[in-house]
Amino acid sequence: MTNTTIPTDDTDLMTKKYFPNNWTRLVKVPYQYFESLPFDAFMDWKMNGWEIAGSHECIIRTINCETGKVKEYVYQRKDAARRRMLKLLQEEKHEIVICTHDNIQHLKPEKYISEHDEDTFYSQ
Repeated sequence: MTNTTIPTDDTDLMTKKYFPNNWTRLVKVPYQYFESLPFDAFMDWKMNGWEIAGSHECIIRTINCETGKVKEYVYQRKDAARRRMLKLLQEEKHEIVICTHDNIQHLKPEKYISEHDEDTFYSQ
């Protein structure tokens, strides 16, 4: 066991509490101890098995196509999510991923669609 306590000054607002992780121990585990998972099964599990909290209606993740900055918005009400979407769509500079309980939708402004994206995004 290692000592994970780091002395912090509670009066300093910039001080963050340290939460230990075990990545060094996991890296040392031989790969044979981990069950192999085919890519298709992994994608089906992660992409088709998403769940969001019952108290939330929608999660919107945006990537600014000009700066690459990522923001995430979480909404409990549909009308608030709808207002955010209208604002983002009017700006026409964000790649948007919308996740609801029933669907995941990926949108990107047409002027930022590259040859690499042709299979995923279609112009109207």
